[in-house]
Amino acid sequence: MLEAQGLSKSFYGTPAVTNVSFRVESGEILGFLGPNGAGKTTTMRMIAGFLTPTAGKVTLADVDVAENPILAKRSLGYLPETLALYPEMRVREYVAFRAALCGVPGRDVKARVDEALGKCFVDDVASKPIGNLSKGYRQRVGLAGALVHKPKVLVLDEPTIGLDPRQIVKVRALIRDLRKDHTILLSTHILPEVELVCDRILIIDKGRIVASGTPETLRHQMSQTPSVTVALKGEVPEADGVLRQLPGVSGASRIGAGGETRVTLDGESGTDLREAVFKESVLRGWTLLELTPREASLEDVFVRLVSRDAAVEVDTMPGAVDPDASTPAGGTEARP
Repeated sequence: MLEAQGLSKSFYGTPAVTNVSFRVESGEILGFLGPNGAGKTTTMRMIAGFLTPTAGKVTLADVDVAENPILAKRSLGYLPETLALYPEMRVREYVAFRAALCGVPGRDVKARVDEALGKCFVDDVASKPIGNLSKGYRQRVGLAGALVHKPKVLVLDEPTIGLDPRQIVKVRALIRDLRKDHTILLSTHILPEVELVCDRILIIDKGRIVASGTPETLRHQMSQTPSVTVALKGEVPEADGVLRQLPGVSGASRIGAGGETRVTLDGESGTDLREAVFKESVLRGWTLLELTPREASLEDVFVRLVSRDAAVEVDTMPGAVDPDASTPAGGTEARP
């Protein structure tokens, strides 16, 4: 439904995006993650037809965006991070204007506008000027404008930015519901949002895709480097230094905790650290309060993949993408 093939973009000879390829199927929500400056917005603007790729192509509903941009954009609803709204327009007027621009027949405009306003929870401000609305309301007005023509593909760049917690819950539920009729590419900095909403994740760094998979798959890959949390009674200043010397331990970090000592240990692949930690605690007379295997979070995966210090590990990590190829290391396609 949405496919990017070998997308690259350079500005004044400096590459911003290099050889990005992926496909989003009908009814799928793909999360698009990356640090600031990684190339997310550039990629989304190329998909939406606002930027012309230096190389590669985009197809929306099997229509090439470069060859037939008007037809392709009829299948697209785009919510940019920075909204371009008309502050003097009233909400209903603006969404009706968007409907007309997107080719909604005149007889259907009112019904489409009413539906979009209701879905995005802005029907209560339909008669107010956009300039008088809060940032959260303006964000939802932009989303209503992106939805009003019922596009097959939705590209949403930070759709919950500026919303309060109650509104965020509603918009997340809306996005999940929209999958019934839309293919969705979602960019966000809120990692829990990705796990709650998305079926698959792409992580981009320095203009290249570095990993692709479901949240569960990426966490499992990260968990191949075992980690345990150790809690000891009282203050044990030497604990992290001693535990760091145990066989199989690759790193140790102390976690602040009142009245007890907590240390997180990272182990070498295939190592179970619990037995060695238990024996060392008994040997030194420490009172062991907790010894818990720690499952990698999506935040752990993200930080590791975009860390410069982890570059070598990323290249060899299952599911990671070879920087000089459009397929992941190991020969599998970027879309698992």
